[in-house]
Order: sequence, then C-alpha cells, then structure tokens
Amino acid sequence: MEATLNLLLLEDVGSDAELVEHELRRSGFQLNSRRVESREDFLRELTDGPTDIILADYALPQFSALEALQLLNEVRSKVPLILVTGSNSEEVAVRCMQEGAEDYILKSSLKRLPSAVQRTITKCRADHQRQATETALRRSEEQYRLITENTRDLICLLDLDGNFLYATPSFELVLGIPAGNLLASTCTTLIHPDDARAFRETMDESLFFHESRTAELRFRHSHGHWITFETAASHIFDDDGKPQRALLVSRDTSDRKRAEKEIRKLAAFPRFNPNPVLEFAADGSLTYFNDAAQEMARSLKKNHPQSILPLNTANVVKMCLSTGQNRLQLNTNIGGRILSWSFFPVMANRVVHCYAEDATDRLNLEAQLRQAQKMDSVGQLAAGVAHDFNNILTIIQGHAGLLKSAPDLDPRLMESSRQIAIAAERAANLTRQLLMFSRKQIMQPQLLNLNEVINDLAKILRASVGEQVELKRHTSDDLPPIHADSGMMEQILVNLAVNARDAMPRGGGLTISTKFEPIDAAYASRQPEAREGNFICLNVTDTGHGMDNGTLSRIFEPFFTTKEIGKGTGLGLATVYGIVKQHQGWIEVESQIGRGTAFKVFIPVATKAAPAPASARSKNMPTGSETILLVEDESALRELVQEILEKRGYQVIEAATGVEALEVWKQRKDEIDLLFTDMMMPDGISGRELAERILKDRPELKVIYSSGYSMDVFAADSTFCDSSNFLQKPYDPETLAQIVRESLDATPMLAT
Repeated sequence: MEATLNLLLLEDVGSDAELVEHELRRSGFQLNSRRVESREDFLRELTDGPTDIILADYALPQFSALEALQLLNEVRSKVPLILVTGSNSEEVAVRCMQEGAEDYILKSSLKRLPSAVQRTITKCRADHQRQATETALRRSEEQYRLITENTRDLICLLDLDGNFLYATPSFELVLGIPAGNLLASTCTTLIHPDDARAFRETMDESLFFHESRTAELRFRHSHGHWITFETAASHIFDDDGKPQRALLVSRDTSDRKRAEKEIRKLAAFPRFNPNPVLEFAADGSLTYFNDAAQEMARSLKKNHPQSILPLNTANVVKMCLSTGQNRLQLNTNIGGRILSWSFFPVMANRVVHCYAEDATDRLNLEAQLRQAQKMDSVGQLAAGVAHDFNNILTIIQGHAGLLKSAPDLDPRLMESSRQIAIAAERAANLTRQLLMFSRKQIMQPQLLNLNEVINDLAKILRASVGEQVELKRHTSDDLPPIHADSGMMEQILVNLAVNARDAMPRGGGLTISTKFEPIDAAYASRQPEAREGNFICLNVTDTGHGMDNGTLSRIFEPFFTTKEIGKGTGLGLATVYGIVKQHQGWIEVESQIGRGTAFKVFIPVATKAAPAPASARSKNMPTGSETILLVEDESALRELVQEILEKRGYQVIEAATGVEALEVWKQRKDEIDLLFTDMMMPDGISGRELAERILKDRPELKVIYSSGYSMDVFAADSTFCDSSNFLQKPYDPETLAQIVRESLDATPMLAT
C-alpha cells in the first residue's frame, strides 16, 4: 500500500498495542513501530526517530493524550495524532480534537483505524505540499519584487503604442525621474532624437521575430544630460500569438565604457611587463602570454612558453578555480635553471593569471643563508655538548691514569685501566671533531693506513652494530696510505656502521672492505663528483631494508632522517659527507628497497711520505713542590686534579669559582706560584677575568688555562699568546704534570 509507516504508539497495555499493529498490518501497512508510556520516552522518540503518525491512548498512568498534544504544540511538531482509546466519552473526543487530534477511534472499533490513518497521512501530505507550494510562490514573488525594486537596470512595461504601464524605482535612481511620473507618458520622450529610428527598428524586429533585440540608446536625465544605455526590447504574446505588451530592459553602459578604457590601459601592463605573464582558461589551456614569457622560453632553448610550464599546470589551474586559493612559488627545474610560478585565480572570469620568474640566483642565496644559519646553530650546540663532555672525559682519563700508575696493580686491572684510557681517548677524538665542526676548523691530517684504522676500531664497531648483525672485514693487502684525519676516518666508519645497523632491525650482514681504485676519465665522466687519479675506496655494505629514490636523494641533507622522533638527529650522514668533501673525496650510494645499501667512499691516495715518528715521552713524570691555586667549578674534576698534583709533590689550594679564588688570593697570594683555572665558570667571573685581576697584583705569576673548548675559541684573548699556557680537556695525568712543570720552569713573561 505505502512505504514503511513510522508509527509512534503512546500505549501502556502491550496487548492493545499488538491489536493496533495487527489491524494496520492486516490492511497492508508496512510498520516501523515504537511504543512509549512516559513523557520522557515520548519526547525522545519524537526527537530522535522518524515519525509519520502518533496513535495515543487517552489516559496512561504516567502520561495522557492531551499532554502529548500539548507537547506537540510546544515543540511545533507537525506530526499528526489520532486518539485510540477505550473511553466512549464524547467530552474526551471533543477536548482532544480541540487540542489538535486528527481523529478519534475507539478500541472496540479498530476496523476504522486503517482508513483513518490513511486519510490522515494523505491529508497531512496534501497540507504539506500546499504549504510548500505557497511558500515557494511567496519566495518567488518576493525575489522578483526585490530584483525589480533594487536593480539599477531600467525595467518597464509598455503598451503597443509605447506608453508606460509600469516602471521600476531605478528610473528615479538613475535618471532622477520618479516611476509614478512616467505612467501614461510615452517612452520616446526620454530617448535622444537621433536614436528614435534605432528604437523603432529594434521594436519592429522584436515584434516580427518574436525575439529580444538590442540597441544602444541615449536616455535623458532629469538634469538635461544624456546617458547611454544598452536596451533589450521584447514583446509579450497571448496564447493566440497576439502581442499584448512590450518589455524594455536598459542597462547603463557608462561604467562599462569607462571600464573598457581602463582594461585597454591595463592590457598594456602584462604586454610590456619585463617578467613573464600568462593566462590560463578553466581547462588549463594557455590563452595568453607576453613577450617576456616567449623570451624566457627562448633563453631555455624552447620555441614556445608551453614547453617550459610545470607538468601539472592544468591541475593547478583547476584547483585554483575550485578553491579560490592562490598557488604561489611552484618551482620547476629546466636546463639547470629554477623557474618560480605563481597562479592567481580570477573567479569572475573563470581564468587564472600566472606570473613567472627565474629564481635560480635568489633561491641559491636563500639556501646558502639557511644552511649557514642551520650549521651555525648546530655548531653552537655541538660546542656546548663537547665542552661538558670533555669535563667528564677528563675525570675518566685522570682516574684511569691514576690506576695505571698505582704500584703492584693487578695485571687484569691494568688491562681494564688501559682499555678505559683508550676508549676515553677515542671519545675525546669525537669531541674534538665536534669542536672542529662547530668552528669549521681546519682538520689535522696525517699519513694513515685505512686498514689499520679499521682494525683499531674493530671492537667499537662490533659493539656498535650489536650481536644480531654479522660484521665482516675484507681489506686489501699493500693498501697505499691516505693523507687524512684519523679521528674523522673513525667517525666515518662509526656513522656508516650505525646507519647500517638501524637499517637492519632484525639483524643481517655488514661488510666493510677497502681496495686501491684508480679512476680514469671514462669513470669520472659517469660520476659528477669523481675525478681522475688514484684513490682508496672504502665500501660499507649492508643487507638492510634499503631506500627508495626519494629518500636516497636526501640522505646527506643536514637534519634529514627517516627515524622516529627522538631516535635520530639527521646529522650522521651529513657529517660523513662533509668529512669526505674536506678530504677531497666523494661518496657513491647504491640502494634498493629490500636489497640493502652500499656506501662507497673515495679518498685520494697520499702523494707525500710520512714524517719521522716523534720521540716517545719520558715515562718519568716531572714533580715539584710549588703551591698551585686550582680553580674549577666541577667538583669531581677539581678533586682529581688536586690528587694528581699532590701526588707529584705540589701544594694545592682549591676554589670552586672565581669569587672564591679572589678571596683565597687576598689571604695567601704570597704563597701561590701558579694559577690553574678553568676558562668557563659561574658567578660572573671567568678564568680570563680572574687571571687579569690577579696579574695586576703580581704580573710575573704563572697561569695555566683549561677548557673543554678548543684554544681557538679564546684565540682573540690577549691573556695568552700560544698553547704553552693552555690545557684543553680532556687530558691525562702525564699531560697535566708536564704542562705544569713546563709553565713553572718557563721564563716569566709580563702581561701586557
């Protein structure tokens, strides 16, 4: 009969509700029925679920039909309600009908229910359709009224003799003539005499062809001047095709003519613009380009600007028009030049304007500036980390040295002490590289055999990659030496090994090999960074997950990392790349997803012989009996230095800050032979400032400075001229004892 009827039953007796549903289904209704007994349930179901009709018992223990009708009125619901009750009371029926019930059905006469429901549904739908039609008609009439009363166009109805029957208020707005004054007058009184013939011909053509015809006419303003209008004339015909009325719609073209003049003026802007200017239609096709765009194409050895456009230009144009958003600085690379394109949608015309520039030089300068700023920030961070770490390494090296110098030390402890010292020295090498990196300091190369560097680093590499990775070494015999910084070579190996380990989270194989590799012209022509000559090739290959082309193209960028946040800095491979470039070499990388990665590092073979080995330092460490003022804010390091110096026979007076040191100096300055001070200290007095104040009292006093930073950081400081009075952290006990003795024995040099 119908689509599913969404029925809401207000009934507390389940059997009665079943009888109602049974009667409706028997009559062919498909039901979606919900039964409620309380006000809360009734309101919830009315709000949440679709409801076509409500069947309500008159009186329920918690709720009643009258209350339901009142609630419907409160919420302004249009859902119809039929009273279905066992009460045969005319008074009940009247009250419910007065409150808005559609019908009254006795439970003893449920056979009437299907027809009542069908009649109510039909009536409600008819009422709804009628109300919708009336609303649409009112809206339409209101829209037309608003259009005619608010448009600046002159709209009028004429009889067949040209007399005004209706005129819009715009006549007064535009011509200064009230619409009421025009009624019963002839429109030709407004038209310029020279345009009267054109007006008559336009009206005749409209009448003959039953179509609208347009003419340009001048209308007189109430002040006497003439205004040009574009007038469309058409006729209104009855059902028999006989003309009844004429309709004129006139638009002031003065603004348009002025705009056309401005457009012609503006058209000269893109035409003579020194930068490329283009226009695209909505489908992405190129509809205009100026001479500058043509010249840019020719400079890139192309015949037409179409050849230098971005590949996705059509999509960019469509996206701009669909969103109304600009697309700025879309860069493309053609012939080694970077072109920057900016797209601006003109929504009114459904076109997109585009401006282009050759941004190669600008972008290169910006990239260099960003890189300089980025590396400066990283350098400051690296220097700070190295400074703090050097304090820790000094303590490690110092105590390891004390253990090694202890008499009758267990051989096993002696070996442990030696390994601690070796590890601390390697860590110190790394911090030195950080300091070099932070200051872009020139490296300290020496003649090296790369095989020996790998062998010396074997234990650290083994520990770095973990037990799940099988580490193999294949080094060529008789490998020529290279002229390189040993610490930097170790850093390359460690970084590449750790990078390979991270690419094999479930284990795999890592192979490190070396070989002599002569590079000829043919090979160099295939690799942009390669050059002819003799090189050592360090090959680090893993069986990890590999990289795609997008990742491969960015692996040497500073801060680029594919690791999770907190698990990678993005500096490892960037540092490797920088070290290799410093050594006049290059790196080649091959990688495939699922098949691992191979790094080939090429370092040129050394062209000069190794220097004679330096003589070994005497094992007898110097001693003394002088008094030393030790100033160091790191308590553990201060205690270590004091212990080392006291074991060598010196008297040590300690101070934690520059402020404390000045107090000690005031009390015991006649006893002190040497000031040993850290450069960076708290409380506002640095080691340099402390020394300057003390040297004013006794210019001949010997001073040794120490710092986790390199001496180059303080090179501009006039307090010292060379490294003879500077001890860089970390240092071992032997080095400390040696520089103290040398400083005390040196000829006094007055401060300037």
